[in-house]
Amino acid sequence: MLLQLADRHDGETVTRLETLAQREDVSSSFLVQILNDLRRAGLVESKRGKQGGYLLASDPAQVSLYDIAAAMEPGLIEKSVSDNGESGGALRAAWETTSELLNDHLKSVTLASLKKDDGGMFYI
Repeated sequence: MLLQLADRHDGETVTRLETLAQREDVSSSFLVQILNDLRRAGLVESKRGKQGGYLLASDPAQVSLYDIAAAMEPGLIEKSVSDNGESGGALRAAWETTSELLNDHLKSVTLASLKKDDGGMFYI
């Protein structure tokens, strides 16, 4: 859904909830819940009224998968693992390394890098 907003990003064009739900094949009620979380995190903005809808709050090049994960699934990017028990220290060290690699990768992938490319097609 954020890719849909990234494809339309110009800082002012809004996309209606129904359009997003249809394009991404999800229910509108489920999508509202997601959009509310993303709005609270500052990733999307909402406009009310007859011409209302949603738009990306920032340039797609500034929004990373890390930002999205932090908004939607913060446990995915946390490094907190208990080091209790005999194996705890080894498990914690392994998880911290894995978490750092994952977070670095998530930070490197932006919505702009995922946006659809029309392949440079020329239409006659």
